[in-house]
Amino acid sequence: MVYSLAASTLTLAAPIGCDTSSAEGAEAESARRPSDVLVTGTDAEMLVLEVTAANKVVVRLPRVEVGQGVTTAVAMMIAEELDARLADVDIPLADARAKGNQYTGGSSSVSSLYGPARELAATARAKLVTAAAKRWHLPPRSLRTRDTRVIAPDGRSATFGSLTASAARIHRPAVSSKPKPASRHRVIGRPTTRIDARDIVTGKAEYAGDLVVAEAQPTVVARPPTLGGKVVSVDDRVARAMPGVHAVVKVTGGVAVVAESFHHAFKARDALRITWAPGPLASLSDAAIRARLRAAVPRLGNPPRGSAQTEGEFEFAFVSHAPMEVLTAVADVRATRAEIWFSSQTPMDARESIASAVGLPKSTVKVHVIRGGGSFGRRLNHDAAIEAALISKAARRPVKLMWSRADDIRHGRMRPASHHRIRASHARGKVVAFVHSTASVSESYGQSGAAVQGGAIPAVTRAAGPLPSDSGLYNFGRVSGGSGSVELAMPLGAWRSVDSGTMRTAEEIVVDEVARSLGKDPVAFRRTTLRNKAVKAVLDKTASAGAWSRTMPAGQAQGVAVHEEYGSCVACLVEIDATDPKNPRVTKVVMAADVGTAVNPRGLEAQLMGTAIDGISTVLRAGLHIDRGAVRESSYADFHYARQRHAPLHFEAHIMPSRRDPGGAGELGVPAAAGAVANAYARATGTKPRRFPLNF
Repeated sequence: MVYSLAASTLTLAAPIGCDTSSAEGAEAESARRPSDVLVTGTDAEMLVLEVTAANKVVVRLPRVEVGQGVTTAVAMMIAEELDARLADVDIPLADARAKGNQYTGGSSSVSSLYGPARELAATARAKLVTAAAKRWHLPPRSLRTRDTRVIAPDGRSATFGSLTASAARIHRPAVSSKPKPASRHRVIGRPTTRIDARDIVTGKAEYAGDLVVAEAQPTVVARPPTLGGKVVSVDDRVARAMPGVHAVVKVTGGVAVVAESFHHAFKARDALRITWAPGPLASLSDAAIRARLRAAVPRLGNPPRGSAQTEGEFEFAFVSHAPMEVLTAVADVRATRAEIWFSSQTPMDARESIASAVGLPKSTVKVHVIRGGGSFGRRLNHDAAIEAALISKAARRPVKLMWSRADDIRHGRMRPASHHRIRASHARGKVVAFVHSTASVSESYGQSGAAVQGGAIPAVTRAAGPLPSDSGLYNFGRVSGGSGSVELAMPLGAWRSVDSGTMRTAEEIVVDEVARSLGKDPVAFRRTTLRNKAVKAVLDKTASAGAWSRTMPAGQAQGVAVHEEYGSCVACLVEIDATDPKNPRVTKVVMAADVGTAVNPRGLEAQLMGTAIDGISTVLRAGLHIDRGAVRESSYADFHYARQRHAPLHFEAHIMPSRRDPGGAGELGVPAAAGAVANAYARATGTKPRRFPLNF
């Protein structure tokens, strides 16, 4: 259903999640329901499209752009149905709304917007064509649209902008407003460079760190040496006397310094003399956490009688999100209102949490959503925004808070450590039972102070809660499992692919080991046991394109893995050089994905490439150590994410053709890539990888 908003220009709205399959029925229903014309300009729960007099098509996006390319994908959907030039489509990010769905996560953005965006644009086109037909006294069906214009048979044309006012007065268009069939797509499905690419590489794109908000002063925080540590006392006399320092404020997470510049703020922060009380985990280190997790894993029970067993226990370390752009938030909190600028995947939850933290009604808090330089789940929480708001309130001035890289790695959210116990029972050449039990660290909110650590507990808990085993991917007989947890006062969060990144990695390792036990080739074994034809197809494509089972030198090998989630599936083949097992390098990655309609194949390829790097990093080198309640790592220097020298020299992505609606893709490739890397390492070294990252 598409609604007209009362406005002087053509402005339409569609509920997010509407079903375009019933577009014609919706047109008929619309004719019978005059209430469908709204008398207010509200966009709550809606995706809103406006055609401006300047011939721009503007869609206020209730999602955040964090590098995944959602603004480009939505612009392509709009351009496709409107027959507009891509350059004429603007996709600003919407401020936090009072209600509706403004959640960016779960690989859901493109799939949730595909219907509403196309229906909006198709309806707008129908109204613009009808307006042009009335102006020229021509049959509406004789007109066509191209390049943000309506064109008559005699060559006359009018820009959408010149027609928008009259189109706004049309309630029932004279031509169909049904979106195009996939066979007529000229923009959707075409590899397209991001609409913001030039702005990003030239520095024109604006991130939170680039914002210049009146009187907002640079701010940093001195943080405790241990997780959850508290300030006992602070001597700030030297810091306050330093030039450029405006305020020193004690907050829950430490002591904040507000200054003329970040240089002044960091110098004053280092001059503070603080006595800290240790956090609640001060006596806890990795070994003890691993032992607790191992003990928390539910028992597997008894295997079927007469079956042989392939078993494994797997450990995964904590992992930082480490987005390229550090957390930054601008806050201006006054006695009766507050205004915040930052990059958020959950701005509505953020608005509510900020209002609660500073003691203001939610209606008086305004949250501006800013593009983010990466997220991978980190911006589901709003640690920096809440902290900035509290500092602004205490300092009685606007502030621009920046978390340093060390702040975020040592005190920010992280993927929970987990332990997995898996047993595959096989008899007569087949797997007859598969059980996977797991335990992961869960956050004890009462101990860690959730209000200051980032709020959004409901949304993030939904995103990061334990997920069931996905080994139903295979015909493995009776599939079962269980989950346990170890509560610790640690700042945890959903990390790209959430639990699938560890659960499916462990399962794909076991699948390889079962194949080996049965004397079967890993790819051939998967082909005969996979349930889904689409998964078999991506596996076949990957094996063919990657020349599976080719002869490799000693110390080098191939590995393969598959994954299915978000209505999509993927297979990954990697080649690894582990001649030096302590310094392995993935030299080649081949991936094939079926995500339904790939709105922008170039963007999808970038997503798959990113997930491959995530898989390489978390399997081989990237993890966080906990030493007596403190995170040991502090920057990219010791949090060993894959650099260029660790990245594959050869990468290729194959997008399977499809005309079904899009599935999810942003997180899809992580489990398959991680599983393939682990399996390649096992085959190259003759070992059975069990603790990740391998070189830790």
